[in-house]
Amino acid sequence: MACNASLSHRVPISLASLCNFSLSPLLRTKITSFTSSLNFSFNPTIVRSRSLVAGSFSWDDVFRISQAEDAVDDSLDFQRYFERISACNRGSEMQSEFLPFVIEGRIVGYIHNGFADHLRKFNDVFVFGEDNSYSSHCRGYVTLHPLLGSPEDRTGAVGDVIRCLGERLIPGIRNELYPVKSSFDMPVFFSLERAAAPYFGIKAYGVHMNGYVDRDGKKFLWIGKRSEVKPTFPGMLDHLVAGGLPHGITCKENLLKECEEEAGIPRSISSGYVFLLSYLIRAVPVGAVSYMDIDGYRYKRDVLFCYDLKLPDGFIPKNQDGEVESFKLISVIHVANIIRRTQFFKANCALVIIDFLFRHGYISPEDRDYLQLLQSLRNGDCS
Repeated sequence: MACNASLSHRVPISLASLCNFSLSPLLRTKITSFTSSLNFSFNPTIVRSRSLVAGSFSWDDVFRISQAEDAVDDSLDFQRYFERISACNRGSEMQSEFLPFVIEGRIVGYIHNGFADHLRKFNDVFVFGEDNSYSSHCRGYVTLHPLLGSPEDRTGAVGDVIRCLGERLIPGIRNELYPVKSSFDMPVFFSLERAAAPYFGIKAYGVHMNGYVDRDGKKFLWIGKRSEVKPTFPGMLDHLVAGGLPHGITCKENLLKECEEEAGIPRSISSGYVFLLSYLIRAVPVGAVSYMDIDGYRYKRDVLFCYDLKLPDGFIPKNQDGEVESFKLISVIHVANIIRRTQFFKANCALVIIDFLFRHGYISPEDRDYLQLLQSLRNGDCS
């Protein structure tokens, strides 16, 4: 195998883009005056292209923006929700640049022509067909060598290629495997390094759990702030619990694992945790959101299974794996303000919270563009 790699580009994002209120000159003027009064100390850190740039915004900044009463009333402004959803659904016009990735006659992913050029060097692993049997957009497809007949053989061979291409072409290699299959209920053809999943355009699945509290007739959400040293989306806002779905684990089991690692909710019954476990068991699956995002060589086709967990008022989450800097309990109305007024949330988390707003009555059929907004939460292939 010949090894080759290229530099991934780096993209800085400014505070102006993270605090993206503006929709009109009048609104821009009002928000500019408002944010100037907050006295931000914001030092963007450039990270790899697959991550948004996070800055050193604090919880104080988050609360000041979310609770500001002198800002323009944006409670019925769906345009900002659409903008958050659009941030996860870019690049559809670039689909013709991707070749279908086919295993046993089924499309399991999509590979950019430019990335495919790197794979052509590994002709004992990848085979390139020349016809348009699998796409009307482009001529050709990618498959695996016929001698790689078992899932184990495919996993090993493709894994060797990914290690050979290395961090410079596929940044953030985690040694965590995702299943490769044509849809959620279909058999697994092989397993693929998580960081490589968008470069092969495979469907990836995850679990996202909203942990909420009822207090005096109002709902509050536990929100996490990601560690500043995380390789992806450092310092940004997140759910109480969320994680990708690796190979060989069910959604339920993965949720239990993530609850333990991210929020300190234990699996086993031990002294002082029986009450919390009774709530954990009642984490309710409430549906899914999906999106399709093309960014350079990366083609993300993600489906996020959503869960709601009603927690006791006295519950305090405690991160165990070092990936969450801290948690805050924030009213749902103020969380909605954060989504509308900033880009502080990790992009796909905004989708899951907007879905929560629908299900808990914060967005109603009487609101303009209700059905359009609801449908946009499932722009990707939910299969």
